[in-house]
Amino acid sequence: MRLRYLVAAVVTLAFALGGRQLWYRNRPSPTIAPGVLALDSTPPAIESPDTLHRGETLAHLFARHGLGAAEVKHVASMLDPRKLRAGLVFHVRRPHADSAPDQISVRTGPEQRVRLTRLPATWLATAEPIRWYVDTVRYAGSIESSLYEALDRAVPWSSLASEERMKLAWELADVFAWQLDFSRDLQPGDKFRVVLERRTSEEGETQVGSVLAADLEVNGRPVSAFRFSEKDKPGFFDAAGLSLRRAFLRAPVEFRRISSRFNRARMHPVLGYARRHEGTDYAADPGTPVMSAGDGTVVSTGWSGGYGNMVVVRHRSGITTRYGHLRGFAAGVRAGASVSQGEVIGYVGSTGLATGPHLHYEFRVNGAARDPSRVDLGNGEPIAPSLKPAFDADRVLLTHLLLAQPVTAVATKPANAPPP
Repeated sequence: MRLRYLVAAVVTLAFALGGRQLWYRNRPSPTIAPGVLALDSTPPAIESPDTLHRGETLAHLFARHGLGAAEVKHVASMLDPRKLRAGLVFHVRRPHADSAPDQISVRTGPEQRVRLTRLPATWLATAEPIRWYVDTVRYAGSIESSLYEALDRAVPWSSLASEERMKLAWELADVFAWQLDFSRDLQPGDKFRVVLERRTSEEGETQVGSVLAADLEVNGRPVSAFRFSEKDKPGFFDAAGLSLRRAFLRAPVEFRRISSRFNRARMHPVLGYARRHEGTDYAADPGTPVMSAGDGTVVSTGWSGGYGNMVVVRHRSGITTRYGHLRGFAAGVRAGASVSQGEVIGYVGSTGLATGPHLHYEFRVNGAARDPSRVDLGNGEPIAPSLKPAFDADRVLLTHLLLAQPVTAVATKPANAPPP
């Protein structure tokens, strides 16, 4: 009896052991619960940023991270020195704290990152594109002191960085450069609306893209602009399809503030008596570029008494423009030279009878001084009749977007992403 029980126990144990071996051979792969570190897992690599400081070379930066002299020379040769500047941030990766770097990456420009990877016997350089995405947004607001101040208040920080707000202000000033003198036409209570493309990188940076449409309400008068391309050349047109471009700019300098207006008798700050002022003075930082208001031919450059250094440009229809108190002249600007509208001809200074840096600008018709803001410069060129239906369709869509709610992302598309 006892032998029978013993044999039964041995058989049962044999079956149990055999089943366990069968299960072990066919067991599922072990899993690790999320957040639980496996005992044989590799510790994560360590990445640390380092900045290329002013006055130092790549050799200094790489040596800080333990690269030998030969490696430093080899790795530095793989980077374009023209794209290297103080302030660039290099990301250095190590497998673990006490190891040599196995990877170095640096953003060499808005569109590209270079990644350097250590191989068994050398280093490999790989250029990686930075993806940018484009969406369409709308901003709107009221103007109290300046267009930039209005944009600064109306645009959320998360939507555009400060320097991009400044860029947008200048973009709008360029769009309406033929219709408005932003130093004197804008008044508190005026309003703006703008629809533009905004570029956002995969790293979260934002940039101002193309302005698509804008309108301003200036002293109760609406001024509109719609972007449209003719023969692959973009331009801005009003609601009727007339080009905003005119023969002359309203203001020939990137101004800070206006200091004296046309045709106002004033006490001259140097001579000490009142006299008629036949031009417009734009106070601006020394060295600010001065642009030719229109296409023309340079009549003279040089010293001209109280005007100091002056450029005189002759245009069609008996019109001449004068630019006085300049610090200096742009290269190639001399008597007989042709200049184009918007071309830099000189730089703001305080030469002659001037108490501070500013541009003295005169607009003369047949020798008589005229207020350029009151001169009728005519209508712009119309869109070709064959393109008018396409323009009207774009204008209707852009008008709808101008009236939409502020800071609305209308559409999103990759700017430079590879096709799916």
